[in-house]
Amino acid sequence: MRLRPRRRNLVIWSPSACQADWGRGLWSTRPARFRRIRRRMRTLVLLTAIGLLRLGAAARPRWRPLLTGVVLTAAGIVLRSSVAGIVMIPGMLSLLSALLVPVNPVTAGPRRRELERELAAYSTPGQRRDLEAILDRYPDSVTSELRDILVWQAAAAGRGREG
Repeated sequence: MRLRPRRRNLVIWSPSACQADWGRGLWSTRPARFRRIRRRMRTLVLLTAIGLLRLGAAARPRWRPLLTGVVLTAAGIVLRSSVAGIVMIPGMLSLLSALLVPVNPVTAGPRRRELERELAAYSTPGQRRDLEAILDRYPDSVTSELRDILVWQAAAAGRGREG
């Protein structure tokens, strides 16, 4: 017995093997077509995973859990009739966690970074009180971003003194 190089079907070199016995026991083999399909499916899954990893690396850190959640939820919906449909649960949890992740000021836009630099000039407690008195004249909906930056800077300064 040997394997033919291209088709990979089992070739039997026995004169006693008659066609009536084919299809029974050891004589039955799986056609090469199924192996090719399985190999192509594996290659397709591998290329999809590589593409998703590259897309995840290019995505902003805030959107990575959202991207993961969308991919896992979509896979869970497609595979809902099989056991692999269980991936929908971590996908939905990733979607939920994407909503709960706070915005990282470091990854914010250039306008916010410039605003942070300008507000860092108010470093003494007296200057901070004067700035907060000015901000109190306006509604919270207008000054919420400024107040968030001030709180974040105060917390960062407090961590710097403790360490």
